[in-house]
Amino acid sequence: MEEIIQFDKHLLLMLNGSDSVFLDHLIMILTNAKTWIPLYLGLFYVVVKSNKHLFDILFVLAAAGLCVLLAGTIDDEIVKPLVARWRPTHDPQICSLVDVVDGYRGGNYGFFSAHASNTFSIALFFSLLMRRKLFVFFMITWSLVNCWTRIYLGVHYPGDIAVGLLWGALVGYSVYRLYCRVALPRHTRKPRRYEMRHLYVPITILCLTYLYAAIRAAIMV
Repeated sequence: MEEIIQFDKHLLLMLNGSDSVFLDHLIMILTNAKTWIPLYLGLFYVVVKSNKHLFDILFVLAAAGLCVLLAGTIDDEIVKPLVARWRPTHDPQICSLVDVVDGYRGGNYGFFSAHASNTFSIALFFSLLMRRKLFVFFMITWSLVNCWTRIYLGVHYPGDIAVGLLWGALVGYSVYRLYCRVALPRHTRKPRRYEMRHLYVPITILCLTYLYAAIRAAIMV
């Protein structure tokens, strides 16, 4: 176990930070939860356009909320204080070696990554719900981009990210199965078909968000 921990720390120092001021600004923008509000609104649009009845819409929203509750809130309120593993930026052994961006160090504890678990649970739930390859690709990539920002900033070890992704996958899949049992007709248990023309909205929003982040980071250099 000690060898694994030391490897985790070594890998973090290899992947953390860069000499690029542009990348520093870009990562700070991408890691901010507020940056992704338009994406959430785009997903909400798809849910509303694809479900005829209010209760169908509410079931999907409740499932998404349950993903966040199980993936992130349990992590922040229970797991992190219980495990009490220092973030790299607070770890007495390596904190002086971590490349910190704009003084951002995060909270004291980092196991496991709520960014990883939250985004991946949402990405997997909606991917299973909507089942369109292009949409799945963009959602999974979005989650991984969020994970990368946390390693770049030095606020999570790669091991924190890996466990967060695993927990997020378990939550996303479990919530989807629960949604199928509770919200879908008993005689089919098959999710409704989401049309690609609606899914282009969150995909386009996601691409524009990346473009916005890049332009804003370039202006800040």
